Amino acid sequence: MTVILAVTEQRDGALRKVSREVVWAARQLADQLGGTVDALILGAPGTDVAGADLGGAGADRVLVAADAAFARFAAEGYAATVAGLAKSGGYAAVIVAATATGKDLAPRIAARLDVPLASDVTALAALGGKITAARPVHAGKAIQRLVFEGGPALASLRPNSFVVGAAGKAGAVEQIPAASVPARAVVKETKAAEQGKLDVAEADIVVAGGRGLRAAEHFHLVEDLAKAFGNAAVGASRAAVDAGWRPHAEQVGQTGKTVSPTLYVAIGISGAIQHLAGMRTAKVIVAVNKDKDAPIFKAADYGIVGDLFEVVPRFIEEVRKAKVG
Repeated sequence: MTVILAVTEQRDGALRKVSREVVWAARQLADQLGGTVDALILGAPGTDVAGADLGGAGADRVLVAADAAFARFAAEGYAATVAGLAKSGGYAAVIVAATATGKDLAPRIAARLDVPLASDVTALAALGGKITAARPVHAGKAIQRLVFEGGPALASLRPNSFVVGAAGKAGAVEQIPAASVPARAVVKETKAAEQGKLDVAEADIVVAGGRGLRAAEHFHLVEDLAKAFGNAAVGASRAAVDAGWRPHAEQVGQTGKTVSPTLYVAIGISGAIQHLAGMRTAKVIVAVNKDKDAPIFKAADYGIVGDLFEVVPRFIEEVRKAKVG
């Protein structure tokens, strides 16, 4: 039977949101091939195995490779464990996340398995018995379709490109040995973002600002609207980040982060194709721009043509009223 291996990601002992996306993508591919899904957790003993409900995301089995050295990302150990499992388990495909960690890990796995890597993938499918992948190229202006020859197929998935459903699989947990290899580099510390500040890639609501705000000090409008919602993250276009108005961690787009929130509010963002590539999977998109021909309106579910300096304060006021009511 065809089996797909989904490599999950953890931080500080808890599985990250992207882990469910990787497992769900593997589940969709396995269903097309008539196969099953194994989800692999790499972490220290005591890692929260049940926290992300990987069975609910589509894992038939959850394999746990626990080692004290895996408390933080251990590149050589992780890669050796995944590659060893891929070889012994006869997997048809190995899927990881194209996060900062995954972009370090995936090429190492590819080198150990001597197979090509399809990176930053936004879709996987089985056509004619072969596994295929799609990914944006040329700054999102085109979609490249790849066909894997031989195996295992190795792909890294762009975060927030897959909307997780409910699979209701068993998710039976099994312990497997972790590979013991000398570490040439050791992660000593991971510095977290400002406490209490939502990660733009994981927030349910994102309020983003662009060049239309004219200056860094006007970003208080974006921040105030995010605070009015109460559970929103602040994002920015590349133009705003390049101008030094916001940190790169908040950049949404082809060269920033990909987001897929329930609500995305674009303020003063024209909607260049590079930006659209990073937020097109948002469930509801609201745009505020004075240019009625701005490309962002083609992607928006709701659009307000007007001066953002007049519109946004009213927007904030109405959101606050709705929250109180």
